[in-house]
Amino acid sequence: MKTQFVKRVVAATIAAALPLAASAADKPKSLNVGMTTFLTGPASVFGVPARNAAEILVENINADGGINGVPVNISFIDEGAGAEALTSEYRRMVESGSVEVMMAAISSGNCQTLAPLAEDLQVPNLMWDCGTQRIFEENDYKYVFRTQANATPEMLATVLYLLKTTPDFKTIAVVNQDYAWGRDSWDIFRTALKAMKPDVEVVAEFFPKFGSPDFSTEISRLQALRPDVILSTSWGGDLDTFVQQASQRGLLNTSTFVLPLAESSLERLGSALTAGHIVGARGDHYFLHPDRRDDEDFQTFMQQYQDKTGEISVYPVFHASQAIAALKAAYEKAIEENGVDWPSEDQLLAALEGLTFQGLGREVTIREDNQGIEDQLLGVSVQTGDYPFATMENIMIFDGDELTTPVGQKSIDWVGTLDAGFVDSVTVDSYEN
Repeated sequence: MKTQFVKRVVAATIAAALPLAASAADKPKSLNVGMTTFLTGPASVFGVPARNAAEILVENINADGGINGVPVNISFIDEGAGAEALTSEYRRMVESGSVEVMMAAISSGNCQTLAPLAEDLQVPNLMWDCGTQRIFEENDYKYVFRTQANATPEMLATVLYLLKTTPDFKTIAVVNQDYAWGRDSWDIFRTALKAMKPDVEVVAEFFPKFGSPDFSTEISRLQALRPDVILSTSWGGDLDTFVQQASQRGLLNTSTFVLPLAESSLERLGSALTAGHIVGARGDHYFLHPDRRDDEDFQTFMQQYQDKTGEISVYPVFHASQAIAALKAAYEKAIEENGVDWPSEDQLLAALEGLTFQGLGREVTIREDNQGIEDQLLGVSVQTGDYPFATMENIMIFDGDELTTPVGQKSIDWVGTLDAGFVDSVTVDSYEN
């Protein structure tokens, strides 16, 4: 069988010899999409909700007649199988011709591997969740787009929320997973904090291995150090384990925890996450979103998801919704702008540039470097008794455009130029409860 790459080259050669009016693609029987997500391992607590959401969203699209009459099929690849298996399966899925578009990935390390592979295979790839800012700061891509924010606005919003709500803290420690996301997010956070509050002392930096089952060593050290603030950008099973063990030993009573990814762990943590700790949502993602919770489409999906899974929606669900909303919006835009029944690949790629779309949160726009601009929601944990887990109060939503590194600059360099005045200069919507 000829590879997908060869097919693309042949198609491009034929298209070049035809009149421009023939540049549209034939309308297919279905639009086949591949999505990578963690289906096994400790990160599956994050990846499985995204798969469940994607299935519901695709079913909803198809129930409404598909995209211009074309139904969507979605297939999944398990990131939990490891980098080698992931890369092999990604390549196989594309080269076999079984998909037209890919959505990858969750892990920042996997995104760094798959982005250049997507470019080599010439397959449109929507980075639907990974946070590393390096993708578009270090490379130019034609086929790769990100449908949510990167680590920079996520960390900047966290620093701003901390400085607005707890301005007098003097010491901080960090406990992050030892891989690309854990290291990069701390670099951004630390650089921003030093720029805006240079008198803060970093008293400890811990980087336990990914998937660590025991944080007793780190917790003992933190109990001895008693930092005012403990930051952890960990996620999934690692964050759950760390917070549960820290709560059991009383560490949440002596330090304020800052957890930029904890929105996805609230339900699993139950009563372990006590009141008064800062919770982030990697975007404006929250099942009680103050802007969206009364909207009919929002309420309908929340009920669909709960009926399917028995759980509340968490931010990987929102990120999946944004990628699929971007996919649908890009095809519809390309069809309308070109006056065709179905767009060519080049028409699709052109439609993705500058695309504005909306999933379950606020609108997102893909800017000229293919990076999505997404607002950022944070709040403080509170145990109200309305749910058997912590929810958020004192919510703030920060403007994503003002927090995203300008095109052509590196995040660390740009963040280092900020100062204390930045705290009050950024547009923010505040909600008391």
